[in-house]
Amino acid sequence: MSRAPDIQTTAQLIASGDRRALARAITLVESARADHRAQALDLLGALGTQRQALRIGLSGTPGVGKSTFIEAFGLMLTAQGLKVAVLAIDPSSARSGGSILGDKTRMERLARAPLAFIRPSPSQTHLGGVARRTREAVALCEAAGFDLVLIETVGVGQSETMVAQLCDLFILLMAPAGGDELQGVKRGIMEMADMILVNKADGDLKAAALRTRADYAGALRLLRRRSQDPEGFPQAVCVSSVETTGLAAAWEQMQSLADWRRAEGHWAARRAAQAQHWFSEEVRIGLLSALSREPALGAMARLGTEVAQGAKSPEAAAAEMLSLLGRE
Repeated sequence: MSRAPDIQTTAQLIASGDRRALARAITLVESARADHRAQALDLLGALGTQRQALRIGLSGTPGVGKSTFIEAFGLMLTAQGLKVAVLAIDPSSARSGGSILGDKTRMERLARAPLAFIRPSPSQTHLGGVARRTREAVALCEAAGFDLVLIETVGVGQSETMVAQLCDLFILLMAPAGGDELQGVKRGIMEMADMILVNKADGDLKAAALRTRADYAGALRLLRRRSQDPEGFPQAVCVSSVETTGLAAAWEQMQSLADWRRAEGHWAARRAAQAQHWFSEEVRIGLLSALSREPALGAMARLGTEVAQGAKSPEAAAAEMLSLLGRE
């Protein structure tokens, strides 16, 4: 995007459902260039927030079958005439910064569906299982008229918490006989899950999946958030992405929970709290970015050297750095 786009024209194309315009717009919001950032903010402002999709976050440990589930689930939804966008976050190498971005290959059939749109994005250095600009990509997909936006996280366990600040429903995928996995993800991610889907409930694993579902159902009863959940939620459901069993029942339960939250006023309150969270997050990241620029960079280097030499404690140096920033 070396040439500045016509913001109004791009906004109109996205609102009409133009896939190429949407893909270019997501590239724009993901760019770190200052001029692209200004254009992205103008574009988001021009699109507004009139359209809203059901945002579903999907997490789970590597190998649990997130991509296989999303493809089967997405094909079921598009067969019902629903427009589905998939934002898949791929882990970035800490050494090279690169990402494989192979989700379209893993979801080949869904990628060919006329009502589906798949966009892989690198996580870069952002923690929490999502990319920094995923929220803006979600807003672009909503403006393009998609009914559902599925956000697939990196999938690394307990750190997959940031997606809960992006979605209306947070779904955790687990594998049969996953007792050890339950210990791996622990309470942090479990207590945010609206549903646990025990995947691969087919063949020789079906009996194990049923036992695992019962174990998770018992654990979820202890984690019920009475102010946010109707009776019976959060819940655990068995699904098979290969045999496509349980998908319709899981979708029915997701719709039921979403409808209840809308009726009870939790939907709007959740979105308002999420917007406030991302405002604070942008301010925090902006302040950290300021530390990488002069004159703050010089002060950081000087104080870092003093800490390394033992001349100052890390706490004292940090207090001095913050004091210097306050005087700028």
